[in-house]
Amino acid sequence: MRDSSTGSTSSRPSRRTVLAATAGVTATLALDTTSADAAGTQAGADDKELRALISRMTLEEKVGQLFVMRVYGHSATTPDQADIDANLKEIGVRTAAELIARYRVGGIIYFAWAHNTRNPRQIADLSNGIQRASLGLPRGLPVLISTDQEHGIVARVGKPATLFPGAMALGAGGSRSDARTAARIGGAELRALGIRQDFAPVADVNVNPANPVIGVRSFGADPGAVAGMVTAQVGGYQRSGVAATAKHFPGHGDTETDSHYGFPEIKHTREQWTRLDAPPFRAAIRAGIDAVMTAHIMVPALDPSGDPATLSRPILTGILREELGYDGVVVTDSLGMQGVRTKYGDDRVPVLALKAGVDQLLNPPSLDVAWNAVLNAVRSGELTEARLDESILRVLRLKAKLGLFKKPYVSQDEVDRVVGSDAHLATADRIAERTTTLLVNRQRLLPLSRRTHRNVLVVGADPASPSGTTGPPTTVLATALTELGFTATALSTGTAPSQATIDRAVAAAQGKDAVVVGTYNVTAADAQRTLVDALATTGVPVVALAMRNPYDVAHLPGVGACLASYSWTDVELRAAARVVAGRVAPRGRLPVPVQHADDPAQVLYPVGHGLTY
Repeated sequence: MRDSSTGSTSSRPSRRTVLAATAGVTATLALDTTSADAAGTQAGADDKELRALISRMTLEEKVGQLFVMRVYGHSATTPDQADIDANLKEIGVRTAAELIARYRVGGIIYFAWAHNTRNPRQIADLSNGIQRASLGLPRGLPVLISTDQEHGIVARVGKPATLFPGAMALGAGGSRSDARTAARIGGAELRALGIRQDFAPVADVNVNPANPVIGVRSFGADPGAVAGMVTAQVGGYQRSGVAATAKHFPGHGDTETDSHYGFPEIKHTREQWTRLDAPPFRAAIRAGIDAVMTAHIMVPALDPSGDPATLSRPILTGILREELGYDGVVVTDSLGMQGVRTKYGDDRVPVLALKAGVDQLLNPPSLDVAWNAVLNAVRSGELTEARLDESILRVLRLKAKLGLFKKPYVSQDEVDRVVGSDAHLATADRIAERTTTLLVNRQRLLPLSRRTHRNVLVVGADPASPSGTTGPPTTVLATALTELGFTATALSTGTAPSQATIDRAVAAAQGKDAVVVGTYNVTAADAQRTLVDALATTGVPVVALAMRNPYDVAHLPGVGACLASYSWTDVELRAAARVVAGRVAPRGRLPVPVQHADDPAQVLYPVGHGLTY
């Protein structure tokens, strides 16, 4: 393999070196625990050895094991200077290796914006460099590397890795088999890259169309349907050897506030929570979910204290652990989000989270503040060392189950064989075709005929790629339609087109046989709606493609046809183009209701609505 620090060829530490680095304890942990069944049968046998390992740890090492932290850079030891500067500013270290040496963190989370995910071989090298840095320390432990790879609108690892339709698209497809397959393949690719925990699937039931943070990240509005999809994805991820994480407990589906920037309040009664929010989490627990992520939301019916769920012992211990019977890893959502910082300072948040029942503390804004706060809480007696040991045991159980004690490193051969393989990409295309939803088709405008509608203009929003590696959407659609035999040109008009831009689009539509408009979260007073209306007055048939929320259709009464793709990555857009061209029939069905734009109390299109050819 290639050394991530120098790019030169070097051999990774042998298994014997790894075992020696962990003081011999891992010799008894080197069991084949990559499957859920193995983990279940061997957990009791492993606990004795895991407790012995914990007993050898210093207090500082124990505190570190509870944290999952971001770090900038493509390499564990030689990141670019800009990333070194960012690490020094935010964390006080230069590299991932220094982060691990100073704080002994138990986990690291990858982000595209932190430059962790340039390409598959680089990601694998980074993962190996992180493991090498940790296992080379006295009593060194393997690191649990994680990311948010939900697919759809949240994906940290992009092309050439396989990108699948996101949750609401899969909900529209309605196939648990497809959901399971997407998770199995997605998990296998993450595992090949050294990423062993995925913060997916989303178990929130999206019953609020105005939800700014969940939306199409949810499988839908029906608790039973969402529960079935969550169960399927848990099985897919975990059979691939990657820890799945159900989020965001106790349910983030009915809020109009984004917890990244505010403190949402869920006003469900206890009965409503039991009926609407709880079923997917219950299903995940029955399926043997490895981890549950908390939500930075207030739920007075579950805890009247006004604390966010992340810091609520009645919610995390009383309901999640005692009532629902969950004894796996509980991880916070990012501690840098405003929802968890509104009521308490950054020094109190990690301590209160541990007191509430959390095991992993994710991405605090200042690791030094959070790490020292936990350390001082133990030294002062507010937290006991035994309480830390409980969480560390859960984290180490998960690492053992995932085989990290036995095989912490990944190989470039496996990366080349698995990540973005032709078979995986073809499967993603087939699944995407089954999710595209046809909502409106006046006078049977679709499918477009190459004989009568060959000359097509593609306009609309060009939101940035969720993974940074696909798009722009108008170009992808135009290219796909051209490959299908049309003559298509692209004109990006953006999410807030000016009147001059609208005028250019109307002029460009003259003489065309059809216009395809990609829309993005249209509202009643939206300039995108003005654009669509102006195009419709030209007399040229207009096809709208809702590239994110399917609710757009309620604001587009003048279109001849409207489809929903639920995301704008290439795989969904290419599938939508094949539906427009009639190469495949639309099969998706709305997993959420769409209300009338002028009367939200009335349903325009119910759950299950979807046309076909």
